[in-house]
Amino acid sequence: MCSKPVLSVKELTTVFQQQKSEFVAVNNIDLELYAGKITALIGGSGSGKSATALSLMNLVDKPGKVVSGEITLSGEVISNKSERQWRNIRGQKIAMIFQEPRSALNPTIKIEKHFAESLPPLWRKKSKTEKRQRYKDILSRLGLSHADELLNKYPFELSGGMCQRIMVGMGLLSEAQVVIADEPTASLDLTTQAAILYEIDRLKSLGIAILLITHDLGIVAQMADNVYVMYQGNIVSSGSVTQLFDEPQHEYTQRLFSTIKQGK
Repeated sequence: MCSKPVLSVKELTTVFQQQKSEFVAVNNIDLELYAGKITALIGGSGSGKSATALSLMNLVDKPGKVVSGEITLSGEVISNKSERQWRNIRGQKIAMIFQEPRSALNPTIKIEKHFAESLPPLWRKKSKTEKRQRYKDILSRLGLSHADELLNKYPFELSGGMCQRIMVGMGLLSEAQVVIADEPTASLDLTTQAAILYEIDRLKSLGIAILLITHDLGIVAQMADNVYVMYQGNIVSSGSVTQLFDEPQHEYTQRLFSTIKQGK
């Protein structure tokens, strides 16, 4: 494992205000992501996985709130940044592939505009022709033909699988240091799943640190280098994928991994 993580999270806590109490969605967790490694965050529904992802992107909306913790990116503390500064971090330094791509893409702007907003600063200075060719190259890598036609479409004109590939394309374009993929293959057919996972693996080969949020242990076994297991807002287990599959320590982790060992 690399000596220093690209993204480091210490004592992160996120709560959601209820009528007479607070619900702790993320409870004092530590987490590290490394360049060129896929780190899986797994757990059951409601375990806090997606709340963790939103917390890392500073996207927790009311009644939710990050109440404590420190997030460091490449040695710089970013958790204390203003929302204006976060706009330059999101998409450029940390990109996210959302579980519901249609809701994450702006329905009022075309795909080409989404791609343009994902470009790193150096690419933004290039000509329109160069940028458009870059978009077409990305779409081709994602197995999407008729690029000129696709770039002129709105998200609502595309299938869920195509929208998910667009989200992956935005991550590729951004040249981000970290990519957070929240259930990127949920509700997709097997062919599209394979294409998405292939591109995530290519992001890894480019030296990008990836947080892969999933409930699919088959994907974890196939792709992950390291794993964190969440249960009721807590990280209950962490380690290499081999360690957790072969010698799970926590009772919840044992139950979780026993399902794949039994072939269920």
